Amino acid sequence: MNKVTTIISWLLRITAAIILLQTLYFKFTGHPESVELFTKLGVEPWGRIGTGVIELFTGILLLIPATAFIGAFLGIGLMSGAILSHLTVIGIVSKGDGGQLFMLAIVVLVCCLVIAVLHRQQGLKLYHQFFKR
Repeated sequence: MNKVTTIISWLLRITAAIILLQTLYFKFTGHPESVELFTKLGVEPWGRIGTGVIELFTGILLLIPATAFIGAFLGIGLMSGAILSHLTVIGIVSKGDGGQLFMLAIVVLVCCLVIAVLHRQQGLKLYHQFFKR
């Protein structure tokens, strides 16, 4: 990776990690809006706590250069689920937020997609290590 690509990678990884990690407070403390959202999805409390744990791991993996691809892969899965939930159950606007949660999910998804492309060599190494024996 050249210097510009490395800087872009860091900016995207930090952006995605900050968004993922800042939502943990709401999930882990049982904030009423978070509880209501996961109740609407029919997965309260285990879905809220489980999602929070996966988001915590994803945020950490994104910040470690050697695991950026894995973090991006998990982030793509998480945000695809979040976006699908918004489109099918929750609605784009949740509790009068103007669509902020939905837009944050899109931002994280886009960041993770670009991170996965930038770190695709990590993904190829993992693939060959675990699946091409």
